[in-house]
Amino acid sequence: MSHLDPIHVQLLAAVLFALGLAVTLTRRNIFFLLMGVELMLNAVNLSFIGFARTVPGDASLTGHLSPLFIIAIAAAEACVGLAMVICIVRNRDSLDSDAYADMKE
Repeated sequence: MSHLDPIHVQLLAAVLFALGLAVTLTRRNIFFLLMGVELMLNAVNLSFIGFARTVPGDASLTGHLSPLFIIAIAAAEACVGLAMVICIVRNRDSLDSDAYADMKE
């Protein structure tokens, strides 16, 4: 198995996070916004796993368990977010996030 430096893992995680942030800030389509948030969450998971590989012993268990909880939260966020999008699209007939700006409740 080849050795991978932790700096390379963190660099990849930073690039993925920046890409997810750029998608979230620049796109107006709701699906792209949700995908950008998911990409940022996966970048954080990669960062946790990268740090967990550098810590010897039982302390690395936390670095492996945290991504499991983040994946569960991301799955719940995706389900709730997509359900909300379906309900809103039925009323507005648009995926543009500016169409939802006048919603108050």
